[in-house]
Amino acid sequence: MRPVSSTASFRRAPVQRRSAERLARILDACAGLLDEVGYDGLSTRAVAERAGVPIGSVYRFFTGKRQMADALARRNLERFTERVTERLAAAGDRGWRHAMDVVLDTYLDMKRTAPGFSLVEFGNQIPVGARRAEPNHRVADRLAALLSGYLGRPADDDLRRTFLVAVETADTLVGLAFRTAPEGDEKIIAELRALLRAYLTRVLD
Repeated sequence: MRPVSSTASFRRAPVQRRSAERLARILDACAGLLDEVGYDGLSTRAVAERAGVPIGSVYRFFTGKRQMADALARRNLERFTERVTERLAAAGDRGWRHAMDVVLDTYLDMKRTAPGFSLVEFGNQIPVGARRAEPNHRVADRLAALLSGYLGRPADDDLRRTFLVAVETADTLVGLAFRTAPEGDEKIIAELRALLRAYLTRVLD
């Protein structure tokens, strides 16, 4: 597994392959435990035991569970970006509406299947850092950079603001959909898709 790309979430970034693999096991254990016991019940000792590593290995990377959860959120964002990129490349250039569906469907897939994602997502439930590091800003900036070439537009402040509005909207309504039904209420998701399409048609067309 690939380590999280940003070193901001770590005390010490992994350099050797063995260290990166150990970090991946720690984050996998953190994700599984979040599903089982929630953030309040999470502990660095439980993560170390689940990962099969000494407690010192956890503290080599993280000061505590808050920093570990943020690292998991950043890894989620990396994986989300990779999956969106792969799906868009496989489909070819089919316009921004298809790109929007790929982004939303990838997010929903992770919401339903990725361990720990339902709680930390990209950091929404456990915000860490300054305002520009807030999770929805992270996602909007990443989408602007990822899709600017696909859309034939520069990743400027206008495009980042457009995606920030879309991401904030999706965050709120997907949250509502999953509070309404365990797998996400399909009618609410359909309303979200229509709302995003209408907003982006006005801005992107």
